[in-house]
Amino acid sequence: MNKIIYFGAICLAILFFSSSGDAQQSFQGSLNFFLGFPQSEFKKNIDSIGYCGSGHFSYNFPRSSISVGAHFGILVYGSEGRTESFSTQTLDFDLNEVTTNLIFMCHFLVRVQPQKGIIRPYLDGLIGFNYLSTTTSIKNHGCTETCDLASSNILDDLVLSWGTGGGVMIRVFSEKRRKRNPFVIYIDLGAHYVWSKEAEYMKEGSIHLENDQVFYDIYKSTTDLLTGHIGVTFAF
Repeated sequence: MNKIIYFGAICLAILFFSSSGDAQQSFQGSLNFFLGFPQSEFKKNIDSIGYCGSGHFSYNFPRSSISVGAHFGILVYGSEGRTESFSTQTLDFDLNEVTTNLIFMCHFLVRVQPQKGIIRPYLDGLIGFNYLSTTTSIKNHGCTETCDLASSNILDDLVLSWGTGGGVMIRVFSEKRRKRNPFVIYIDLGAHYVWSKEAEYMKEGSIHLENDQVFYDIYKSTTDLLTGHIGVTFAF
């Protein structure tokens, strides 16, 4: 928590001393590579790092450093598969059974950020929900593309979540021919700490067979996450 406070203080200092020289853009959108590190009670049960993608879309109020919008992300925090043999009267063939654990995150976003400068730090506030899901799919053996023959949602849960964090955007391209709302591209580096209410979820190894019966190990705890991202932001 102290690291988050220090990071916020540094960002606030940069906010006051940021350079000027750009016209203001009204909208932002981003696409990022996303990592999630389990924290607190969640970390006791999940020892793997989640990964996938995230993004946001926001509107900046005119002549203001405040913007609002939505932030979303998908984290795959565990996946396992096994091959099963399937027989008919005329054919014997193999099928792949794949179980995936994921978290879909969707939050209302409030961002404080200077609207001018090559380097634009920002501070975020988030509130929304985490949707945790475990799904098992049956695929053709050896299939590398999306080729599900059947799938089933084993467990899911929807819980309230909220967070804070920040980052920095570094300008790498600007369409200077447009004097009003020029199109600008930034490299985006950031991190959030997201708290949540208790949720039920599964992890790798939660499904096991005993005497030809399937059993599931279900865990329940908060699902706090420290997330980090790197990607591209488009402002226009």
